[in-house]
Amino acid sequence: MAAKKPRLKVVSLGGLQEIGKNMTVFECGNEIIIIDCGVAFPQDEMLGIDLVIPDFTYLQRNKNKIKALLLTHGHEDHIGSIPYFLREFDVPIYGTKLTLGLLENKLKEHRLTPSLNVVEPGEQLKLKNFKIEFIPVTHSIADAVAMAIWTPIGLVVHTGDFKIDYTPIHGDPIDLSRFAELGKEGVKLLLCESTNVESPGYSMSERTVGQIFQRIFDESNNQRIMVATFASNIHRLQQIINAALKHNRKTAVVGRSMENAVRTASELGYLKIPKNSMIDISEINKYTDKQLVIITTGSQGEPMAALSRMASGEHRQVEIKPNDKVIISASVIPGNEKTIGRVINDLMRLGAEVIYEGPTADIHVSGHAKIEELKLIHALLKPKYLMPIHGEYKHLKLHKDLAVMMGMNKKNVFVMNIGDVLELTDKFAKMEGSVPAGQVFVDGIGVGDVGNVVLRDRKILSQDGLIIVVVTMERQSSAIIAGPDIISRGFVYVKESEDLMDEARNITMNALEKCEKNHISDWSYIKNLIRDTLKEFVWHKTKRRPMILTIIQNVD
Repeated sequence: MAAKKPRLKVVSLGGLQEIGKNMTVFECGNEIIIIDCGVAFPQDEMLGIDLVIPDFTYLQRNKNKIKALLLTHGHEDHIGSIPYFLREFDVPIYGTKLTLGLLENKLKEHRLTPSLNVVEPGEQLKLKNFKIEFIPVTHSIADAVAMAIWTPIGLVVHTGDFKIDYTPIHGDPIDLSRFAELGKEGVKLLLCESTNVESPGYSMSERTVGQIFQRIFDESNNQRIMVATFASNIHRLQQIINAALKHNRKTAVVGRSMENAVRTASELGYLKIPKNSMIDISEINKYTDKQLVIITTGSQGEPMAALSRMASGEHRQVEIKPNDKVIISASVIPGNEKTIGRVINDLMRLGAEVIYEGPTADIHVSGHAKIEELKLIHALLKPKYLMPIHGEYKHLKLHKDLAVMMGMNKKNVFVMNIGDVLELTDKFAKMEGSVPAGQVFVDGIGVGDVGNVVLRDRKILSQDGLIIVVVTMERQSSAIIAGPDIISRGFVYVKESEDLMDEARNITMNALEKCEKNHISDWSYIKNLIRDTLKEFVWHKTKRRPMILTIIQNVD
C-alpha cells in the first residue's frame, strides 16, 4: 500500500483582513507549530472591551499536536495574547533575547512561568516534520526575525514584520544574502507582510529620526521636552536618550510599560544609558525645563496612558505647562485618530507646543516594508506560491497585484481570511475549507464572556439608555398590588419629562389591567406585553429605542 503523501496546512487565526492579533498555524502530520500570538486593540464600537485575542478553538481540538510557539518580535500585535494562550496550552516558546525579555515582563503580571527558549539569529530548531531557521531582519524593534521553515513538501518563508534599513540603530542589517540563498534553493510558499504595500518607494532609516530629534532639541533652548512613543521601540528610545545627553538634559520615563521596556532593554544590553543620565520621574522638580526630557507612553491617545492623563490634568507627577514642547513620535494606528486628536487638542489648550507626524514634522518612520522593499524580497525569494499576511483586505489584494505584476501566476496567490485553510502538497496548493476563527473579547479579567449580544446591549444602552418597569403582583390571581413604577437611566431627564413618564406609566397600567381582566397569569407573556407596548409608545413619542427591562415582584 502506497505511503500517504505529506501535506502541509497553513491557517491564520489572526492578522488577515484585519490589523493586529497576528497568529499563523502550520500543521504537518502529527505536528503543529505556531508563529506569533498577538492582540488587536478594540474598535470604537467595542464598548468596554480591553483587548481582542484570537479564537483558540482549533488549537484546543488539536492540543496534543502543538510542538512550539515561535515569535518573530516583541510587539503587542505579535506577543500580546500569549498570557491568554498559556492558560490553555503548555507549549515551549522560542524567540530572540529581547523578544522574550519583553514577554517575560508580561508573563510575570499574569504569574505564568512557561518554557522560554532564547534563539540567536541564524540558529535552527529541528522537529520531526519541521526545521526552522531564524533570519535577522530590521524592524522598529530590535531582535526581529523572519523564519525559513523546511517541511516535507518544501521550503516556506515567513517574513514577520520587516523593512530594509542598511543603517540600523542596533545589530546587523537585514540578511538579504540569506534570503537570496533561500531563493536559489527554491521557496515553495512565501508568507509576506503587507502593511505598507500602498506606500511607494523605500522606508526611511531609523537614523533619520535621530537627526530630526537633534534639530528639534537644538531649537528648544528653554523648553521642557516630552516625547511620546511606543515603549517597545527601543531604537527610538535610544535616539531620544542620545539627543538628551548631547544637549545636557536628564531623561525621565513615565508609564508602566515604558518603565518596564527601558529596564528590560537596558539589562539585556539593547539600550545604552550612560551613568547619571536618567532620573526618576519623582525628581523632575529638582531641574529646570531646559535640563529635562520626559519619555512617556500614550502615543495613540490611550485614555489611561500617561500622556492622556497629562493632557487632561489628571497626572499626579507631571503637569503640562505653556512652555512645554510635546513630540508625538509614532504613526497613528487605524482607529485611533479620534483619541490622539483629542489629546493633541487638550495639550494645545494647555499652551504646549505639539509636534506630530504630518504637517509639523516628520518625526516617525515606519518599520514596515514599502513597495520597492517588497519587490526586492519577492525578487530574491522567487516563491512558487504567495500568501499575503498582516493587513486589511485592500493590503492583501494590492500585495497580490504586486506579485502578479512581478510575474507570479495569479492562481498561485492566495488572498485569505482568518480560519481559511491553505493546503499544500509537492504537486499543488489550494484553499481547502476553514476552521473556527474570529475575535475573543477580553473585558477586565473576563475572557470570552462578552460576545456580540452583550456588545449590542452596551451599544443600545450608550445610545438610547434604559427604562426599568417594576410592578408588584399577587402570585395566584396576578392582581396588581403596587406599581407600575418606571425608572429611567440615560433615556430622558425625568424632572423635565414628567408628562412623558406619566403617560408611559398609564400605558403600562392599561396593559396590566387588560391582563388582569382577561385572567392572564403567564408572567412571561405579561413581561413581553409590557415591553412591546412601552417600546411602541416610546418610539412614537421620541423616535428612540431604549432597552426596556420588566421586573415583576410577587407576593402571596
